[in-house]
Amino acid sequence: MDGTFLDLPGGRRIAHALTRGAGPGVVFLCGFHSDMTGTKAQFLEERARARGRAFLRFDYTGHGASSGEFAAGCIGDWARDAAETIAALTEGPQILVGSSMGGWIALLLAREMPERVAGLVGIAAAPDFTEDSIWVGLDDAGRARLLAEGAVEMPSDEDEPWPITRRLIEDGRERLVLRAPLALPFPVRLLQGSADADVPISVPLRLMAHATSADLRLTVVKDADHRFSAPANLDLIDRTIEELVGTISADGPGE
Repeated sequence: MDGTFLDLPGGRRIAHALTRGAGPGVVFLCGFHSDMTGTKAQFLEERARARGRAFLRFDYTGHGASSGEFAAGCIGDWARDAAETIAALTEGPQILVGSSMGGWIALLLAREMPERVAGLVGIAAAPDFTEDSIWVGLDDAGRARLLAEGAVEMPSDEDEPWPITRRLIEDGRERLVLRAPLALPFPVRLLQGSADADVPISVPLRLMAHATSADLRLTVVKDADHRFSAPANLDLIDRTIEELVGTISADGPGE
């Protein structure tokens, strides 16, 4: 199913894998420079298929098998990809599962299309990271070079550094979610590792402090890192989704 594409306006071709089944469906939102072939996405797809539950995973533009160049994209582009892909391929409210940057994308979708969100799971969610991590982490010379030249390179765990563009930073500033009240009128579960070197525990605590939600819980897992992909971590994500399904079935979406 990984060879399926959705054509969207502007010549975007979104690679995706859709498993049809019962609702509420689950939508996996990948992280920055990640793709839908990762461990968490495929594991959760297998669990959803075994239960007969609808599941969608996909690549943003410039990621994985989708069209476009990574360096040309920004948070707004990827949030638009997510919104239009969900609208085109799913029906009814969905459980959004956002990993790292995908957690920020999930929160943007919750703000912009809450009627399509039944519940939200953030896995090491990284809202506002372009401002609070990347921009803050640059020294004066790095910031000056980014503004003057339009891009800098950021070290990564991969073979090549990641390009960080001025457009990414400036667009991210237009889409911050931790600076103003954020209504989350559905069950929310945040999963965070105590050994996460990329997203500190202060981030989910900050989200909890200002989000408006009648059912928002944070689970901190000792020694789990940012990938959150150890077998026990994967089982926790799966149990968390199933717990949300039970809550939604009992109370109805958005209650």
